[in-house]
Amino acid sequence: MLSRTADNLFWLARYVERAENTARILDAANRLAAMPIAYAGESNEWESAVAATGTLGLFKSLGREATGESVVDFLAFSADNPSSIRSCLERARVNARTVRTALTSEMWEAINGAWLGLRDFNRLGDRVRLNAFLTYVKEASLRFDGSAYRTMLRNDAYFFSGLGSFIERADNTARILDVKYHLLLPEQESVGGGLDFFQWSSILRSVSANTAYHWVYRESVKPWLVADLLVLNEQLPRSLSACYGRICEFLDELSLAYGRQGPAQRVARSTRNRLQNATLEDVFQGGLHEFLTEFIGENSRLGQAITDQYLA
Repeated sequence: MLSRTADNLFWLARYVERAENTARILDAANRLAAMPIAYAGESNEWESAVAATGTLGLFKSLGREATGESVVDFLAFSADNPSSIRSCLERARVNARTVRTALTSEMWEAINGAWLGLRDFNRLGDRVRLNAFLTYVKEASLRFDGSAYRTMLRNDAYFFSGLGSFIERADNTARILDVKYHLLLPEQESVGGGLDFFQWSSILRSVSANTAYHWVYRESVKPWLVADLLVLNEQLPRSLSACYGRICEFLDELSLAYGRQGPAQRVARSTRNRLQNATLEDVFQGGLHEFLTEFIGENSRLGQAITDQYLA
């Protein structure tokens, strides 16, 4: 496969995944903003949503204030933000058109339909409309993901597409979990109190893991168990450990197809081994925020290693 084709497939999958995860972050912020002001205290959920996407510097450089309206516009529609949902779906469609013959008809229809359907959401006047938009984006991503899983040959095109999805998913799970670091508890609220509980529950719901949490732990929401589920539990498809299981699997398939291994395989195995050998005590001893920041850096280095080895 030409490196240009592999690169387009890799980034097509990343852009679709990024659009979905930005929708999930907005969903979490919207839930937190819906709390009564007297209960929520001093509100910072909208700025935390921008921080979680890694675009806070760009947001502030544009002179914007973190209100609900400005953050929704910035993360959902802004052409100034290359990671906005609209920008991601536009770039995904351009990449899909470039590698049209490498996609199945179902995949092309999924991404083309997702882009065309955005025209129905030029304005989000109220919370109901915003919820409809976020649901639309998440369902569009699921249609693309499902069509790829059900219709693609298990060859290098599938593996490069899968690598893009799971590297982006791991990055975004870490960022969504790190949202809690950026959410300030009012002084009168205690850790483990009502507001703290609601914030952690919102994090779980934003990654569709609330039900899974109660199945696995069968007790009320606790910060260390949320971290265990989203970081270490390989049964949860969005956890960091589960994502790196699939990443290593796809890289092994590529090494078999091309007859050699390289830095990408070594970097991925190193990160997976660290996740498999980590314990909750290890994660919290050094600080959850610090652990996630280091992981996001490692994940970025793997993306660069894959680019250097296969896509450049």
